[in-house]
Amino acid sequence: MISTLSLMPDFMDPVKLIAYFGTWALVGLLVVIFVESGVLFPILPGDTLLFVAGMLAAGTAAQAEVAAEANFNIWLLLVTIPVAAILGGQAGYFIGRFIGVEMFKPDARVLKQKYLDEAHTFFEERGPFAILLARFVPIVRTLAPITAGAARMGYGAFTLYNVIGAIVWGCGITLLGYWLGQFPIVQKLLEPIFILILVASITPMIWEWYKRRKAAATEG
Repeated sequence: MISTLSLMPDFMDPVKLIAYFGTWALVGLLVVIFVESGVLFPILPGDTLLFVAGMLAAGTAAQAEVAAEANFNIWLLLVTIPVAAILGGQAGYFIGRFIGVEMFKPDARVLKQKYLDEAHTFFEERGPFAILLARFVPIVRTLAPITAGAARMGYGAFTLYNVIGAIVWGCGITLLGYWLGQFPIVQKLLEPIFILILVASITPMIWEWYKRRKAAATEG
């Protein structure tokens, strides 16, 4: 039977990605989190990567070889992951502020205009609080800081919500993986768990799309 994860590119499989980094797993993990937090490459497995990192820090038997090579320490993860996420968000803010949104094109392969439009709508409806909420929504998580910078959102307000969001998101999902990783049954259910995390992550974006479509139909 072909698994769902086997159909994805290797860089979208968090276990394969961490295994690829080998003894540099922590550095690789932090680079991915930094980039996905606001540096123009929104298609990365941030949520599942944090979950797996926490799980490996728990020393799970099913991934013993990967865990031994990665050698994650939960306390080190809880400090460094939020820092990488904060710095990525701050970088995204300055990219938006000084470069703007000209690099987004309708026919682009990665930096699609529709992604930026979705992030902008999300931001307009919720104000600075959207920066915190966006942490839990793939793609929007990357583009919200850029949109905030381009819209000249106050730097202090952005930084406050960026820091809070990075800590809640980074520590929360990592701790969830660490806690659940101590149960053997979780090892047998990794793929369903990854799919569940993915569905939970994109549900807010789908809901926003549905509301906008419904509102447009009502106005029409």
